[in-house]
Amino acid sequence: MRTLLAVGAVALCLAAAPVPAPAPVAGSVSGAVTSGRVASSAPLPERMADTGGGSQLITAEAPGAASTTGTVTWWDRRGGRWVRTGSASARFGANGLVEAERRRQGTSTTPTGLFGLPYAFGIEAPPSGTSYRFARVTDRSWWCQDNDSRAYNRWVEGLPRDCRAEEAEHLVSYGERYAHALVVGFNYRHPVRGRGAGIFLHVNGRGATAGCVSVPADAMRQILAWADPARRPHIAIGTRGGPTAITRY
Repeated sequence: MRTLLAVGAVALCLAAAPVPAPAPVAGSVSGAVTSGRVASSAPLPERMADTGGGSQLITAEAPGAASTTGTVTWWDRRGGRWVRTGSASARFGANGLVEAERRRQGTSTTPTGLFGLPYAFGIEAPPSGTSYRFARVTDRSWWCQDNDSRAYNRWVEGLPRDCRAEEAEHLVSYGERYAHALVVGFNYRHPVRGRGAGIFLHVNGRGATAGCVSVPADAMRQILAWADPARRPHIAIGTRGGPTAITRY
């Protein structure tokens, strides 16, 4: 993910500011260490530069920057170690993945980086056990992506005069894709015009996304029932290697 302009909040995906990640501190990554490096057999979060400081994490990993599919895994930190709780196949942007700061709106690319998860939303009622703040989509719910609007990259109830309908998502029209979703904090806290708006973790459509990350409907329900805002979950999006490697974040 409230403002709905006033709340300052929820969702478009088919692209909010990355949560700033503190600079990695040498030796701060936990896990098995060999010759000063975290062993490659360690769980993925233990090989990352930063996990956001909480005790829950979602990783969305693609094989490479041109990939449109990959894996989403959700993790819990227990007893000083990261433990995989669930995993599902994932879809990414139709034109692959790109570093968040280099992303441009309308390119159908998924931004890579480490992001907060401001809130959840959906057309359907929240799954049983959901503790995340959940905004229910109505016929008046839009996600503004108009670069000239004061509501850029925000959910609004009723379209503001300065947000053109053709530059916004009418959330209810996305059907099952937005049955349940989490707002990804890309370009969200301090939006940069032209970088992109409405990036979500949401339910699969027919194929690749316009920049979001999507998973099967059952996996999305499981994630919402699992996610606990008190444990400060984040999402890390990246590739297996290269400049956008998920372990960099």
